[in-house]
Amino acid sequence: MCTLKWLFIPCLLCAASVQATSFVMTTDALVSLSMSATGGTSSSFKDDKIVLAAKADAASFVASEGAIRGAQLESALRHIRQTRVDLRCTDEQLAHAILAL
Repeated sequence: MCTLKWLFIPCLLCAASVQATSFVMTTDALVSLSMSATGGTSSSFKDDKIVLAAKADAASFVASEGAIRGAQLESALRHIRQTRVDLRCTDEQLAHAILAL
């Protein structure tokens, strides 16, 4: 019983670390999405109709751990990457950022 307790504590610490890392990555993606691109090529994505229309698809994508990829999400991801070529985020990070808008 004691051994099981000592195995459980590192698992909890590891899970907390993963969640913190995920939060930081999502926050970074959100900040990147809401910042203006250099040179005036893009403004905030908060008012972008293509990105906002993808919220339901982004929710499905996140909930299914990437198994469900709707057409609106695909369009939004393509649009974001074409608009912000300097942005280096995974599809999951961008989906989380879209949900946070």
